[in-house]
Parts: sequence; structure tokens; C-alpha cells
Amino acid sequence: MTENTPSLEAGQAVPEFSLTATSGITISTKDLNGRFTVIYFYPKDSTPGCTTEGQDFKSHYEAFKDLNCEIYGVSRDSLKSHENFKCKQAFPFELISDSQEILCNIFNVIKLKKLYGKEYLGVDRSTFLIDESGILRCEWRGVKVKGHVEAVLNKVREISTSTH
Repeated sequence: MTENTPSLEAGQAVPEFSLTATSGITISTKDLNGRFTVIYFYPKDSTPGCTTEGQDFKSHYEAFKDLNCEIYGVSRDSLKSHENFKCKQAFPFELISDSQEILCNIFNVIKLKKLYGKEYLGVDRSTFLIDESGILRCEWRGVKVKGHVEAVLNKVREISTSTH
């Protein structure tokens, strides 16, 4: 995140973007309109925490769909890696490849991390809820996987009942 790049805040519209995703499709800002959208950022395909989080979204996918809500997972992994991860885990939602960190920068999820005493820049596990008008409504940063998907689903329920 460069200093002159403002971070997206709740109440603001998601800026324009267009990125490739699994199933050979492109996801852009216009795809967010007309329904709720959950965009969740995770560090790496096929790692234990990321697999568990994806499986949690998978097990609640129909409940999200019933609320007119689509889910997209995002990491910096390649499209090939995403396709393998999605296929192996049978995720019913698409994974967006953000190797250029376009969405990562829009949502400001690249953070300084430490592993075995070494510092590096990595994706902070984060989730964002966007409403039918493309407005960021809620964000979760530094996510702990256990119970997270239920919290996101409850927030979608709460917002959808208050707006309809």
C-alpha cells in the first residue's frame, strides 16, 4: 500500500477493478451490483487455515445465496493454483487471482508479518461485505477462522432485513 493510495472505508463505493478468477471468468466492480458480495482475502491456497476458512464458506454457501449474496475468495496465488485449490476443495464460489495486488491495495490488506523471526509483507486475513449498490458495509480484519463465517452470515442477514 503506497502512502498516496487511500484505504477504502465503510460507506464508500468499491473503486473500479477487473481481475481474472477461476472458471475462466473476469470479476469486475459491475459484478458486485444488485446483490450482496462477500470478498474474503486469505494468505495462501492449500494451507490449513485457508482451507478451513474456504470450507466454512462452502458449508454456508447456500445460506449466503438465499440472502442474494455472492462470495469471492482472493489471494495473490496464480490462477492455476486457484483452479487446483477450488477443484480439490469443491468450492462452489470463484477465487480471484490478485498477483498484482490490485484488490489487496484497494482493501489495504497487505501487512508486515513475522514468521520464524523474519519479516515479510503478506495478506492479512480479512473479509469485506459489500451491499447491492457496491458500497462497503462492513469489514473484518485480522480474522480468526473459527466462527468467522457465521459472524459474516449474521451480518448479511441483519443488513438485508434492515434494507428490505
